[in-house]
Amino acid sequence: MTRYIEVVTLFPDMVRSALAFGIVGRALERGLAVVGTEDPRAHTSDAHRTVDDRPYGGGPGMVLKPEPMLAAIRAAHARLPAGSPRICLSAQGVRLDQRRVEALAALPGFLLIAGRYEGLDERVVALGADEELSIGDYVLSGGELPALAVIDAVVRLLPGALGDERSSAEDSFAQGLLDWPHYTRPETFEGLAVPAVLLSGDHAEVERWRLRQSVARTWMRRPDWIVRHGLAPRTSRALNEFLAARQAGEGEAWGERHEQNR
Repeated sequence: MTRYIEVVTLFPDMVRSALAFGIVGRALERGLAVVGTEDPRAHTSDAHRTVDDRPYGGGPGMVLKPEPMLAAIRAAHARLPAGSPRICLSAQGVRLDQRRVEALAALPGFLLIAGRYEGLDERVVALGADEELSIGDYVLSGGELPALAVIDAVVRLLPGALGDERSSAEDSFAQGLLDWPHYTRPETFEGLAVPAVLLSGDHAEVERWRLRQSVARTWMRRPDWIVRHGLAPRTSRALNEFLAARQAGEGEAWGERHEQNR
């Protein structure tokens, strides 16, 4: 099933050009997803195509006007399948995570609203958005880069987007854990060798090593993820093994030396 995505943006060329490369570009070429853009400037009536104005109450910067923004949102949303949510990209939004990405990938379509300047007139959010979404606790110049991040994260989950469908299933966060370390040739590089288990040919032992590494990395780098989402029984056992090894001073076997020296 093709997924349909629309982006309301003042810089449609920025969005279209960035989507021409890599996994997303190939997925779009194959028709796995279709991404359209709508420029609010096309919905202005003055000679200067004005889309912003000074904020009521004073203060620096400019605010995007409700008339062209809502007209653009409604025009773009009309092209999408029924049930497609309208998502405003905003620092005030709920933090994007892999579970939300998976939910978006299951939808037939969705609309992304990219703001600029000091932001949108609040009435645009009230009348033209179903939810607000943030990609992190920092401020960017506009919503185009967050929109591209959302599109990339969603499109790579679509069936046929990746060369090996196992890749997305083994990504960081996909199983509630960070990814394990990856190695390729040469076997030794600048004095650092590939872990012997990866050369052993013992697939069961390789799988166990990868789980141990993922558990250790997640606990040391993102323990909040474990607290929020919990662990499957097998993963919980691996975590208990790691904590016991750490208490016994054997954390290096789990990659802890690398973490402490970062």
